[in-house]
Amino acid sequence: MIPSWVDDPRLREQLGISLFHQRWPWIGGDLQTLRDTLRPVALPLDQGTPIQIPVPALSSGAAEAGELLAYLDEPLETGGVSAAPPKALVVLLHGLGGSSRREGLRRLGLCLQRIGYAVLRLNLRGADPGRHLAGGTYAAACNSDLLPVLKRARELAMQLAGTGSSSDQSSLPLYGAGISLGGTMLLNACLDSPGVLDGLFCASSPLELALCSASIERPRNRVYQRWLLQRLVRQTLADPWGASEREQQLLMKQPRSIRAFDEAVTAPRWGYESVDDYYTKASPMGRLVDQPHLLPPTLILQAFDDPWVPADSAVQLQQTIKDEVSENSCSPLNVLITERGGHNGFHGLGDSLVNGCWSDRLACAWFEKRLNAPK
Repeated sequence: MIPSWVDDPRLREQLGISLFHQRWPWIGGDLQTLRDTLRPVALPLDQGTPIQIPVPALSSGAAEAGELLAYLDEPLETGGVSAAPPKALVVLLHGLGGSSRREGLRRLGLCLQRIGYAVLRLNLRGADPGRHLAGGTYAAACNSDLLPVLKRARELAMQLAGTGSSSDQSSLPLYGAGISLGGTMLLNACLDSPGVLDGLFCASSPLELALCSASIERPRNRVYQRWLLQRLVRQTLADPWGASEREQQLLMKQPRSIRAFDEAVTAPRWGYESVDDYYTKASPMGRLVDQPHLLPPTLILQAFDDPWVPADSAVQLQQTIKDEVSENSCSPLNVLITERGGHNGFHGLGDSLVNGCWSDRLACAWFEKRLNAPK
């Protein structure tokens, strides 16, 4: 049972968002999680402008310098009226095994475009359709890849504002939105390099990697884990620069868990001593508790019935924020926890292709609040 104090009606009221109610037939965390797979919607043709962003070689030597592929989407025409200049630019990051083409990411992007935002959908290292542009694979903390992307996004925000010059201080606000592991990456980037974003939204994002790895290994989740592993192994073996002989031997045996994959591939490729070292250092939870002031205004959304990411970390973080924030101070970090919603599901009443799902509308409301906040 979800604790009675977890919901934050004050925050929802500020954002103009009602309490989340799951809708039939997507009842329960698993069906909420699987809805986009079981019943995908017909999204419009992807007309994003491709942008290739240089990234350096991995410090471990596991991959050479390459490029990441992103797609820039400008605000949409609505009601036959030409789109106005964008209000802001939002960088969207997919989760584990995802890409810029995944339904959840595209649907969120379309919702933002319809209310006047430009969107930059990034394919992380190893993800299609940019697999051929860079060797290696991504990790929960991949700042050597992500910070060059955010720097380029800041330049795009200046260009979209009409300045066309990175030396000009005039710029659109630059926001970030991450789904699942994409949110974890953005949290780590903001904690390590304060000021890279002006606002952040994270949905179903792991805060403690070891707990998430253990959760996905539960017998009830074996179908999820098999699906994720198949995608991760395929991405790794499709590396145009090749996987090492050791990696190939390990992957051809089909690792039996996400932890085993991270031990064989992710941790060594990103220079960690072990999988435990990776899980500890790439988990943002400790710094979110100790150094929330490093973040831009941030909203973390978590469902209590998420079958992949345990809600315990978000509950603990929310309680810590409430205990530490006094009447005379405030934290840039906000945590909203729903009783239902699954893993990046949040399919509720009022959903449509135009309106998106409940979490899409929440993200839009969060960025609108940031845009209208006193400077």
